[in-house]
Formats: sequence, structure tokens, C-alpha cells
Amino acid sequence: MEPRELERYRALLEAKEAELVEALRRRDGIAIEKAADALDEVRLAADRELMIHTLDRESLRLREVRAALARIEEGAYGVCLGCEQPIPTKRLDAVPWAAYCVRCQEAVDAQRAAETGGSLLETLLEEPV
Repeated sequence: MEPRELERYRALLEAKEAELVEALRRRDGIAIEKAADALDEVRLAADRELMIHTLDRESLRLREVRAALARIEEGAYGVCLGCEQPIPTKRLDAVPWAAYCVRCQEAVDAQRAAETGGSLLETLLEEPV
């Protein structure tokens, strides 16, 4: 990968890192609140759960962004961690923190789904509110 392209990806990743750090500082949505009405309390609990899942997702994304920045420093950015083939530029443009090519990412996602017993959406739909 050309140094100019690498610097462009570094700038994108650093901007995303700053955005995520700022988003993770806002935790007021997870405060436990009491409401006089039972329906309001259920809504507050659901909002809190959604905020917690959002924080989890943003924390994971921040780790992925920082790992991508580390790969830039190591000279391994843009190479799939699964098959060690170059990750297509089109994929890096869409997901600059991508660690895998599409084929390997699909395999990783399938393995995670098998380990957790399904997708996050399915898990959320099965959880009682």
C-alpha cells in the first residue's frame, strides 16, 4: 500500500477513534431511574439496556479501530488476518478498521454466531423485557 493511502486511512481511523472516545464518555443513559408508573419504569429499563448494548458495540469498535492503527504502525495494515491476502481497497474504504477480507469475516461471524447460539438481534428478541 502506498504511503499516501496509508496516511489517508490513518487520518480516517484517528477521526473515528476520537468520535468513539467522545461517545463513550456519555454514559448518562445508563443511570438507574425510578418512575412512579410501572410502564415508564419498563421503558426506562429498556432504554438503559439499549444504551448498554450501544456502549458495548462502541467499545468493541474502538478496540477494532485501535488495532487497525497498531497494524498501520507494524506495517501489517490492509492484510487479512485470516488468509493473509490483501484486503480490497473497496472494503477498506467502507470499513477502514477491517481486519479480515469479506470471505474471512463471514467465517469469523459464522463462528461467533455458533459460539453464542445466534445473532445479537436474535438474543435481544429472546430476552424478556
